[in-house]
Amino acid sequence: MQNHRWLRAPESAKRRISFGADYNPDQWPREVWDEDVRLMKRANVDVVSVAIFSWARLQPAPDVWDFAWLDEVIDLMHANGIGVDLATATASPPPWLTTAHPEVLPVTAEGHTLAQGGRQHWRPTSPVFREHALRVVEKLAERYGSHPGVVAWHVNNELGCHNAFDYSDDAARAFRVWLEARYGSIDALNHAWGTAFWSQRYGSFAEILPPRLAAAFPNPTQQLDFARFSSDALKDHLVAEREILNRMSADIPVTTNFMIVGETNFADYGAWAREIDFVSNDHYVTQDLDELAFSAALTSGVARGRPWFLMEHSTSAVNWQPVNRPKRSGEMIRDSLTHVAHGADAVCFFQWRQSAAGAEKYHSAMVPHAGEDSRIFRDVVRLGGILEDIGDVAGSDRDPADVAILFDWDSWWGSQLDSHPTERLRYRREAQDWWTGLVDLGVRADVVTTDTDLSSYRIVIAPMLYSVPDELRLRLSSFVETGGHLVATYFSGVVDHDDRVWLGGYPGALRELLGVRIEEFRPLYEGETIPLSDGGTGSLWSEPVDVTSDDVDVLLRYAADELDGLPAVTRRSVGAGSASYVSTSLGIEGVRRLLPALLGGADVASDLPEPLHGKVETTSRTGEHGRIRFLINRTDDEVPLGSITGEFLHGGPVLEPRGVAVVRE
Repeated sequence: MQNHRWLRAPESAKRRISFGADYNPDQWPREVWDEDVRLMKRANVDVVSVAIFSWARLQPAPDVWDFAWLDEVIDLMHANGIGVDLATATASPPPWLTTAHPEVLPVTAEGHTLAQGGRQHWRPTSPVFREHALRVVEKLAERYGSHPGVVAWHVNNELGCHNAFDYSDDAARAFRVWLEARYGSIDALNHAWGTAFWSQRYGSFAEILPPRLAAAFPNPTQQLDFARFSSDALKDHLVAEREILNRMSADIPVTTNFMIVGETNFADYGAWAREIDFVSNDHYVTQDLDELAFSAALTSGVARGRPWFLMEHSTSAVNWQPVNRPKRSGEMIRDSLTHVAHGADAVCFFQWRQSAAGAEKYHSAMVPHAGEDSRIFRDVVRLGGILEDIGDVAGSDRDPADVAILFDWDSWWGSQLDSHPTERLRYRREAQDWWTGLVDLGVRADVVTTDTDLSSYRIVIAPMLYSVPDELRLRLSSFVETGGHLVATYFSGVVDHDDRVWLGGYPGALRELLGVRIEEFRPLYEGETIPLSDGGTGSLWSEPVDVTSDDVDVLLRYAADELDGLPAVTRRSVGAGSASYVSTSLGIEGVRRLLPALLGGADVASDLPEPLHGKVETTSRTGEHGRIRFLINRTDDEVPLGSITGEFLHGGPVLEPRGVAVVRE
């Protein structure tokens, strides 16, 4: 991040956990706005994101501008003590723009041009779109850059959500420029991409295309570089808008909302975070509470432990899953406080008032179709009160844990390319299995990017760290040699930053550190498992592991097939540290069985009483008001907290089903 700056507020105002939503008053008659203000004040709302999808309203024609309605909205919010996170409105171009300039529309890998009529129908590399979008940004910054009611700038919205990968001629030209900057010469690119294979050698950068639909598998490093380029192209648009905002309104912080959730992986948010004043994230429950907590922890890691903004989540049902069930009693508050536990200093929703028309009219909101006399709005008011009660946590950093899970977008992109030993690997699923196993044992863990300083951690777990550049190899070796404990899993250390295999046997870059060597991978078929010596099973993957160093201990062996008796999990002592290797996917249960041996060797223990293991997740934040601990009930039952003591800011010594206790220690 740039220097961390939070929402602008009057100097006399005490910092709080902000509360609010996306607010779309342009969808409603003017008389509804006063009702909105009344309900916002009742719910203790202090911030709303405005004008996210308002380009067509702000600029109804090329040389026609309408700011009167937005003037009134911002003035109304400010008069009632509600800050405006003002969006730049560039997420969705108006129909007049795409009609006049169809060349801004994205093109798929198959060569189909996407039509307007949805949202985000623009090319990240289109110079025509960029010109028109930045004109809107300049108009907004000029008009509202000194307005005291604007507390932050919100660049675009969910950049790349629907247009991350564009294969147009604009993208091709920009891709060539990006590649030339990365490699310097066409010979260097040919070497990195291995273009001697399949007669792909290029004579100049002008011959290179994006990895469009081809007769056979596109070059894998071309695909990886295109993923990197596409992330950078979106980031470049973010920076272009930010530069205007910084130039014209330097005292207002700038953010944009990431999408760290589930399998969404089109952007390297670790790199994006360096371009904004504070990290924001949108999260919608796609699996379970552990996925939510893992995503929140990763968001905290991307934010370097500093406070971040939960820009969007849902009060209840969403509208885009095959079946959209409402949240159960307590889940909305629990989900919100779980994000706060992992560092969020703002809890906001999409959206304030549930739409009466349009594609998201069945997406829940703070004020549902049923109005204020509803369970959802009563829970919203209750949550607003809870956030006020725990306001002392605002501004505090998330406490670092003893254990870190290493997260790497290059490895995510690279490990799931085509033409691999199996198509069944899921990078994020493997990382989350280790997270859940740790939480089940009552052990806190951070989720951090590969450029994080690892020296403060006792254990670093590297799930499926497929891509290991030489610099990272050296850092991990130093971490172990100076007393750290590394755990690497299958399909780690296989390639360098160009997706070229580290020769000499797997796990390549980590082979000497781990003291093992594998000649061939042995992926498992759908539904196939392999027995292990502890009574558990491995799935997805297996390997004939050969121990190559005398100081390697075998912690677990295969117990069937041609691998019977061969090592499945090893640990090598290296000075005061160790390097362990897990050669199969253990699943959550297998990870939970293995972890005590790995944790004990690193002197890491739970800071929860044993009866709470598996039932409660704990994390904490420390700031000027001391250490504040969160205890999150992962079950549908009441859970007595036993020996947990302190000042209960929320909750009590018995956790309600799906409840959260907030305790000042």
